[in-house]
This record gives sequence, structure tokens and C-alpha cells, in this order.
Amino acid sequence: MKIGYFLSSEEWGPHELVAQAVKAEQAGFEGLWISDHYHPWNDEQGHSPFVWSTIGAIAQATDAMKVTTAVTCPTIRIHPAIIAQAAATSAVMLDGRFCLGVGSGEALNEHILGDAWPEADERLEMLEEAVEVIRTLWQGGAHDHRGRHYRVAHARVYDLPDTPPPIIVSGFGPKAIRLAARIGDGFCTVGPDPDAVKLFRSEARNAQLVQGGLKVCWSEDEARARRTVHKLWPNEGLPGELAQVLPTPEHFQQASELVTEDMLAQDTPCGPDVERHVEAIKAYEEAGFDELYVNQIGPDQDAFFEAYREHVLPRVR
Repeated sequence: MKIGYFLSSEEWGPHELVAQAVKAEQAGFEGLWISDHYHPWNDEQGHSPFVWSTIGAIAQATDAMKVTTAVTCPTIRIHPAIIAQAAATSAVMLDGRFCLGVGSGEALNEHILGDAWPEADERLEMLEEAVEVIRTLWQGGAHDHRGRHYRVAHARVYDLPDTPPPIIVSGFGPKAIRLAARIGDGFCTVGPDPDAVKLFRSEARNAQLVQGGLKVCWSEDEARARRTVHKLWPNEGLPGELAQVLPTPEHFQQASELVTEDMLAQDTPCGPDVERHVEAIKAYEEAGFDELYVNQIGPDQDAFFEAYREHVLPRVR
């Protein structure tokens, strides 16, 4: 299993994200995930730069890192024809080391233009049509599209990579996982769920790449790490569909008041115990993941990269 680094666009500005990408490459991580948001989950996180500008800078600052958006919603806030152009340019800039991760999105980011937030089944239907539009435009030449949700009139993406980027589809629940198997070149999720991996691979038509994401908080002080996770990422403890339907950072802050430090620490390795970090990573390998992207929560980024370079990555390899 390859180990990459997960860049948090909610927690850091564009300059810091590019610097972290360079440090991740130097520390021996094998690729990058980068989140695509209009809003952070809460004001404590405090950032949300435009991901496509950041990717362009990362392409120039790193030498061999693969970059995957984790994940872009190509359905409401941005038309899939625009995503097709942005992803194609990113793939050109990265010399083919780009994957377009897509998902059905969250109201947190997609409500900003005043559009209604559809039910889950319709969001999946929109995602399937959006992927169709993107793949069509990546064929080259001018195209028209008249579907249930999208129109394209004589559009052409002129700057295309030699090979279209893989499309990795995020999914939670059987319907979304089956959609990922049907339309995607791979599947991504958070949490080491072997049943989700098995379902995807049992129905995938072509490539069966599975990517995962893991949040950790490396620190010499475990209690401080637990406080940091609770301060910055209490939304990770929210159940069910709340992450998809709550519309503003203020709503997430209110709901997160129900989340305790102990709830978060159950699934988030906190502190300097190398063994706990290793065990969390190996759980993904045992669940059948091909790639895992680890996100360090909080300000101790340099200590994290040093610890993982010296102690954690050698253990899991």
C-alpha cells in the first residue's frame, strides 16, 4: 500500500499547502490528496483557498508527486464542463500525475449560489451525468450535451494531457459505492471499511484502485493533541448525513458541540505513540486499500513529517 499526504484546504492557506506538499515529498510520502472546499467546516479551521490555483503551484514546486482532488463536486457550484477544463490543465501541468477525485458534495459548499440542495439519489444522478460530460470533453474536439441536469453547447477543451486522468469516485453507502464501481476508475473513502472495498471490487468494471484518507495528530503531548483535534475537527464525530446536509460553518459549530474529545480520539491517533499510528495505517492495508493519504491535524507539521520519515513510514513499508 502506498502512503501519501492529505493536504487540508480547510486548515491552511495556499502558501502553506504548497510548502507542505514539498515537505511531504522530501519526507518520502508517495502522493498527495487535496481537499476542494468553498467553506471550511468551521471557523476554527479558517481557510478555503481555490484548489485549482493551489494545484498549479504544487505542480511547479514538487518533482514527482501524484495529486488527487479529495474530492471535487462537479455538479452545482461548478459546472462539469469547467471541471473538465480545470482537471485537464492540472494533468498537463503535472505531466500526467493527476487524478480527479469526485463526489456528490456537501451543502456546505454547494449552497452558495442559492441553488436548492437535492436529495441523495438526485445528487448521485447528477454526479453520474457530470462524469459523462467530463469524459466526453476529454475526448477532444467540440461537443454538445443535452441531459437531464446539464447542457453543453459546442464546447472544446483544447489543452488535454496525453492520457485522460483517472476519475476516482467517493462513496458512502451501497448506492454510492455501486455508482463508483460503474462510472469510476477507482473508489475513495475515509475509514478502513473492508466491506466497502469488497463491494466496490466485486462490481467494478475496469480498474479497481481504492484510496483512503486518515486523520492523525502527531504531538509529543497526547493531551494537547486531543485538544487540537477537538478544537479543529469536531465535525469528524458527527453521525449520518449531517456532513452532507448542514449548510454553513455555523451549523457545523452548533452540531459539533455534541462531540467530545473521547469520541474523536477513538478513531484519530493522537500523540507520539508510533505503534498507534502504525496500527491505524495497517488497518487500511488489511481492509484492502491500495493507497492511503494521511493528514496531520494542527500546527506541528514539521514534527509530524520528521516523525513519519524516521519512525512511521519505515515501519509500514
